[in-house]
Amino acid sequence: MRIQGNNDSMLIPVILAGGAGSRLWPVSREALPKPFIRLRDGRSLLRRTLDRAGPLDGVSTVVTVANREYYFPIRDEYAGAAGKLKHVFLLEPCARNTAPAIAMAALWASANRMPGARLLVLPADHLIEDEASFAAAVVSAGELAAAGHLVTLGIAPTRPETGFGYIECGPRIGGGEGCRVLRFMEKPALESAREFAASGRFLWNSGMFCFRADRFLEALRACDPALHETIGACWAATPPGHGDRIEIDPDSFARLPDISVDYAVMEKHDDVTVVKARFDWNDIGSWNALSELAAADGDGNRTVGESILLGARDCYIQSDSRVVAAVGVEKLVVVDTPDALLVAHKDRVQDVKQVVERLRLADHAAHRIHRTVRRPWGTYTVVEEGAGYKIKRIVVRPGASLSLQLHRHRSEHWVVLSGTARVIDETDDYVVRPNQSTFIAQGHKHRLENPGNDDLVIIEVQAGQYVGEDDIVRFDDVYGRK
Repeated sequence: MRIQGNNDSMLIPVILAGGAGSRLWPVSREALPKPFIRLRDGRSLLRRTLDRAGPLDGVSTVVTVANREYYFPIRDEYAGAAGKLKHVFLLEPCARNTAPAIAMAALWASANRMPGARLLVLPADHLIEDEASFAAAVVSAGELAAAGHLVTLGIAPTRPETGFGYIECGPRIGGGEGCRVLRFMEKPALESAREFAASGRFLWNSGMFCFRADRFLEALRACDPALHETIGACWAATPPGHGDRIEIDPDSFARLPDISVDYAVMEKHDDVTVVKARFDWNDIGSWNALSELAAADGDGNRTVGESILLGARDCYIQSDSRVVAAVGVEKLVVVDTPDALLVAHKDRVQDVKQVVERLRLADHAAHRIHRTVRRPWGTYTVVEEGAGYKIKRIVVRPGASLSLQLHRHRSEHWVVLSGTARVIDETDDYVVRPNQSTFIAQGHKHRLENPGNDDLVIIEVQAGQYVGEDDIVRFDDVYGRK
């Protein structure tokens, strides 16, 4: 894909759609992590990031860097966005932190004859409400970036926070909003955080950056020549894209170090500038942070969903579907989802990530997927599962198709609830309508399609010795899955 424009005026948002968000389990999970969390207005953090970046002056193209497993969910989130933006997806085979991700975006810009384009690096999981002030900060950062500076956006501390890194500000750069960065500070102890917040000289490190693509690659070469060389080799081994997606070479990318852009470049370079942001900012790093988005009642309780509170104080209750009753409790976080329940003291919400780690070590599905799983063609929900059987509710979008596949260990019974199903079973090709059913025998090559204009909803009953999701042999898939 070649996109050319005026290097001096082009601003290219680079949305980093990574981050596991394990502290926000059970809503955030490996298959659908923190950026996909929907807020009360129905938009996800990822979609809010796009909506904030797309209208900025000079933006015609948005680059999203994400794991290749998130390509279709991200496209779903972007569907219907305002404006006529061109999208490029740089798809990683595994997580390697922000330095390789940003370098890949810079190499893409250079390969497309836009070395002077300014890259606006935005994590996909930040919440910013004051979009006008955000746009003003981007203008200031963009001017400094055009002049060759490496620019980061800093947030004025509102409290002595030990969970963020800090930036110490030096003298102003020219007459604008930028200041020279004297040093980056790691997440401090509480006493140091109090001193930083009170001094007026320190800002929180937001993880948002702006710089010219060529300038960043020069800085990477100067600060870490070996990393620059290996990332360049990875890009050279990456095949041309298909449509709007470029799948980064898996072998060479997996050999790259897991390193942040702060460690690789920003903390080492002698020409880094910070622009003090004047907008609100929330990185939604825990359930306490997310709970602050809901209004509090007279007892300090905040709720999302249906709940009954009796003598409860300073609690956060969130439920997807069931009524949650809290009686005589204080400072609890209760998050109820269809297949997992979190109950935590507000002072211990940072430890939720340890729950996720235990689930991962036990190979429990609840760390990875929700009961309802999104697929390129629609969704499936596991209704019930036991020894030798599994029951699913499957929704196939209009015009969508599952892969041509077979199962070695199970048969499938399909009952159509609504919509029209086109079924291919070995050499048979037929239609199944509401209140009709069909049977797919074990080992039969088959495909399910929705030829209609409405969602196809079916109940699938699997029966066999093994009903795991990996019992699929694909022969053809319109979405390129293997």
